Amino acid sequence: MFEFAWPLLFLVLPAPLLVHRFWKPAPRGGGAALRVAFAGEFADLGAAGSTMPGSRAPLILAVVGWLLLVAAAARPQWLGEPIEQTVSGRDLMLAVDLSGSMDIEDFVVDGEVSNRLEAVKRVASAFIERRSGDRIGLILFGEQAYLQVPLTFDRKTVEKLLDEAAIGLAGDKTAIGDAIGLAIKRLRDNPADQRVLILLSDGANTAGQVQPLQAAELAAREGLKIYTIGVGADEMIVRDFFGTRRVNPSEDLDEAAMTAIAEKTGGRYFRARNTEELDRIYALLDRLEPIARDARYFRPRDELYPWPLGLGLLAGAGALWLRGRNAA
Repeated sequence: MFEFAWPLLFLVLPAPLLVHRFWKPAPRGGGAALRVAFAGEFADLGAAGSTMPGSRAPLILAVVGWLLLVAAAARPQWLGEPIEQTVSGRDLMLAVDLSGSMDIEDFVVDGEVSNRLEAVKRVASAFIERRSGDRIGLILFGEQAYLQVPLTFDRKTVEKLLDEAAIGLAGDKTAIGDAIGLAIKRLRDNPADQRVLILLSDGANTAGQVQPLQAAELAAREGLKIYTIGVGADEMIVRDFFGTRRVNPSEDLDEAAMTAIAEKTGGRYFRARNTEELDRIYALLDRLEPIARDARYFRPRDELYPWPLGLGLLAGAGALWLRGRNAA
């Protein structure tokens, strides 16, 4: 559909004629106090009938040019078909552990051994992509917690900055309580039907100023629901000087604390021992926190003003050129 964004600008169409009719001419020998584009051409309108047909061309071009310039100023636009946007009103924050233990290679991604962080990135990116309509933020934490991405509908930016996260960026220890506290602070002033934090960690709280359970109690009072995910395999084979042996790479994971955090806030605790379990957890989160289906619509707009603007300038230049040639 075609429309003008500022149609009231068409009220200036008679401006050249009004200026010619009511503006007093400048004294002889002096410069004009006001010069209106194409006003001189409109001034010749009364005498046009007594001139040769060829002398009307500058006037015609001036009129056409003025019409095109006014049309360009009114911002012609082409409106496309309505596009549906689903908006849930949910604020969803991801908190990802970047401590040194996330470098343990006990996951398999695409048939290759991978560390825990790379597996989290792979699965979390697909989860973020599916959350159309949610505002998503990203917290990275280690020895300290940092807000990497504030709440935004721009899922591509969240995916990109998560992919760029590096182990040790926030320190080698784990400040789970501080991560929860930062999430509470960032979500508190954002009105929403639901506020959700998904916290991924492979260890116990070993740093920070706030204890995890204290932070969970505050989160419960603020209406923040926390889903916790414990990342890491239960068993892996390592080689040393004496051969091979089986070890538990997740012995530092404090599952009791992670479970308590989730239960205090009305969430759930999940255990991700491999990529497949991690993927199933995110699929379950999609069901536990379904995406709302309330739809809003917008129509894309294509600005068309460059066309009448360019043609109007060409017509004006043509009118001036023909007038100069006729005068010669």
